[in-house]
Amino acid sequence: MPDRSDIDALIEMMARLPGLGPRSARRTVLHLIRKRELQLTPLADLMTRVAATARECLNCGNVGTSEICPICADERRGNGQICVVEDVGDLWAMERGGSFKGRYHVLGGTLSALDRIGPEELRIPQLVARVESEGITEVILALNATVDGQTTAHYIADQLETRVAMSSLAQGVPIGGELDYLDDGTITAALNARRKL
Repeated sequence: MPDRSDIDALIEMMARLPGLGPRSARRTVLHLIRKRELQLTPLADLMTRVAATARECLNCGNVGTSEICPICADERRGNGQICVVEDVGDLWAMERGGSFKGRYHVLGGTLSALDRIGPEELRIPQLVARVESEGITEVILALNATVDGQTTAHYIADQLETRVAMSSLAQGVPIGGELDYLDDGTITAALNARRKL
């Protein structure tokens, strides 16, 4: 049986995860301890494997187990379109919809003067390089409809306006909304009704 301080430390660590507060973390840890053989041990083993093998795609920033993710490696997806998203969760949300058949570029966040996040802290220079080297014909900005998301979209549009066609998701995405919380139909409708910038 683990020392109680280990259990408390596990609860504290779980409480730092998105969507879990102290109460939810405590309930989760107690559930896992009660279901040790069925859930806790396999979960711990799987987390150890993921910690050892997970890496960012060198091309787009997606998370997987190889240096180049399956989306970037798929030649059929090299159709000249890149969909720019803030983070990997947004990429996965777009993929759930199944309507986008191009490739992605994960920025790793948004521009924020308050947090001192500029273009160099994000993957914007890599995006510009990809547009030039991969024969990209359209960049679709699928950034969250927040102030920082829109600021980032305008900055990218300024950087790429003379090099490639630009579009953004349509207004199916609510102001303040985040892609990871939207249903598949809303994402598909927004992608299909994208507009030029």
